[in-house]
Amino acid sequence: MELSFFKYQGTGNDFIMIDNREAVFPKDSQRLVASLCDRKFGIGADGLILLEQDDDFDFKMVYFNSDGKEGSMCGNGGRCLVAFAKELQLIDTVATFSAIDGVHLATVEKHIISLKMQDVPEIAKRNNHSFLNTGSPHHVQFVTDLENFNVAKEGAKLRFGLYGKNGSNINFVKQLSPDSFSVRTYERGVEDETLSCGTGVTAVALVAHHLGISTKTHIKIITLGGELAVKFDSTSEGYKNIYLIGPAKFVFKGTIKC
Repeated sequence: MELSFFKYQGTGNDFIMIDNREAVFPKDSQRLVASLCDRKFGIGADGLILLEQDDDFDFKMVYFNSDGKEGSMCGNGGRCLVAFAKELQLIDTVATFSAIDGVHLATVEKHIISLKMQDVPEIAKRNNHSFLNTGSPHHVQFVTDLENFNVAKEGAKLRFGLYGKNGSNINFVKQLSPDSFSVRTYERGVEDETLSCGTGVTAVALVAHHLGISTKTHIKIITLGGELAVKFDSTSEGYKNIYLIGPAKFVFKGTIKC
């Protein structure tokens, strides 16, 4: 099979995009997805995303981690998929699409994509960290020396040891100012540190507000791959109107035999 694909990245979180509206991609093949995401023998990516037909919305998002398994919601992947949909002329400046965690609204302004995330009704505060679900499960922990922190080692230890088989994404955070934070993330499914994680960035902003570390409701987050922003409303029922905002850029397109 010869497969056409597009490559996109959002603050260094990179994805293989495939137009699967005709349902030709064998998405039950974990081996194929993993081989396409392999950086030495395939295209190389943190994940693979299928854009599929949806009778009720502009399109459907199906996301796979680089290990080949279908994943939970990916914020940066969702933003990149919106940019891909615009490239395919499926949308103009507004998109509504379905994903594994429900329906998402997004807006496009040049290369900046604002993606509305699901409401977060609760955040669990534990001994030295917080836990919440922003479409994917996230552990958020503040550390003192983020620059020299061994994210791969400590992230893997927590991902497998603390959260068991299903695991969690692990975020290590440092405050930079009242409304800005730096984060490094270990992503399950990739099983390594990535340059950026959209649902993780969202989790960090909400936890910072929830703990009273920041009183702001528009927070800047610095990742290894670039800058994102999260804005939200804090209500008595949790966090609503949550938007993940940042760039999503086309990298290249091609075909591959598989």
